[in-house]
Amino acid sequence: MDLTKEVAENVKWLSNIGADPTGGTTRLLYSDFWLEAQNGVKQKLSDIGMVTSFDAIGNLFGRLEGSKYPNETILTGSHIDTVVNGGKLDGQFGVISSYLAVKYLKEQYGTPLRSLEVISMAEEEGSRFPFAFWGSKNLMGLAKKEDVSEIADFNGVKFVEAMRNAGFDFKDEEETLRKDIKAFLEIHIEQGNVLELENKSVGVVTSIVGQKRYTMILKGQANHAGTTPMKYRKDAIYGFSKICSQSIDKARLVGEPLVLTFGKVEPKPNTVNVVPGEVLFTMDCRHTDQNVLNDFTVEIEEDMHQIADELGLELTVDLWMDETPIPMDKKMIEVIKKVAEKEGINYRMMHSGAGHDSQIIAPQIPTGMIFVPSIDGISHNPAEDTKLEDLVEGVKTMALALYELAYVD
Repeated sequence: MDLTKEVAENVKWLSNIGADPTGGTTRLLYSDFWLEAQNGVKQKLSDIGMVTSFDAIGNLFGRLEGSKYPNETILTGSHIDTVVNGGKLDGQFGVISSYLAVKYLKEQYGTPLRSLEVISMAEEEGSRFPFAFWGSKNLMGLAKKEDVSEIADFNGVKFVEAMRNAGFDFKDEEETLRKDIKAFLEIHIEQGNVLELENKSVGVVTSIVGQKRYTMILKGQANHAGTTPMKYRKDAIYGFSKICSQSIDKARLVGEPLVLTFGKVEPKPNTVNVVPGEVLFTMDCRHTDQNVLNDFTVEIEEDMHQIADELGLELTVDLWMDETPIPMDKKMIEVIKKVAEKEGINYRMMHSGAGHDSQIIAPQIPTGMIFVPSIDGISHNPAEDTKLEDLVEGVKTMALALYELAYVD
């Protein structure tokens, strides 16, 4: 098996399904391209002797039954959907890697002792409908009908309609959760530039950051830019600038792995000759330690209210996302680290600053995660790429880790 050739050909094949005329790949949940890709992966899994099936909502499984412990399953995979004009690796590289790793193991070592299963999850991105992790949340019994029963895409197509048109439907609420899955392993591009800057081929993920996301509105008083003296102004943008500057300065003092981002700013009335009377802004804060994340955000929220009071402004705060940090399983981390060291793979330990299916699965199943570098840290973009040799090193690491998990007694 020529792994380099297989990786290159399969990445090209899968990213061409849904190739967007404006660049990149657009393959949204329950679309025709999504269905074509899932069925294409299904055929590839079947071709290497795996028993394939879909669950009710469209997660795809390929199973290689274990010879000694068939009721102990090692699960591996990622998601098949993309963002609009996405790159050729996000999500789908994890599916390709799992397929190629199992193909290699089967060719080299035959039937595993424990069952090996590849999953191509239905959805992770939340790009078509305002709901993310539909695939992994269904796998873990965390998705509810009411979460999606009334939502629609940007063209007004209802979630339920799209799902049923693609040939799928809600899971039976009486269906029990699987107890056979003993471990889950996912590989993903980093979507940052740490590995590239440090010249590492593989990252062994220790945890996925917790994150808080806010929408805030700062209200002052809109007034004439020429006739309102500076000392009488209630300038919302001035208040925001102080909040932004002071908060980021404090974040820099705390240092890594804390990150803080003010990503959206909408002043009103947003014109050249009026003192801004209102500004809406968003804030995203992330850290691997829940206590640090909580303490820091409480402190800067208090600072914001103090700044607003001093300037005669009103501040409203809406915390609309509050995700806890998720550690990866220590034994899984050790397995990945062990094989990387044994094979001389150039790796480093690191956390994930982005969310992944692994964070949904890890609280219930021992989970490990592998990163490969992203060139210039670019992702969710047609320019998303990784050196072929790094992709190959990632697949090799996956295969070695799966061997330890499924073939070793």
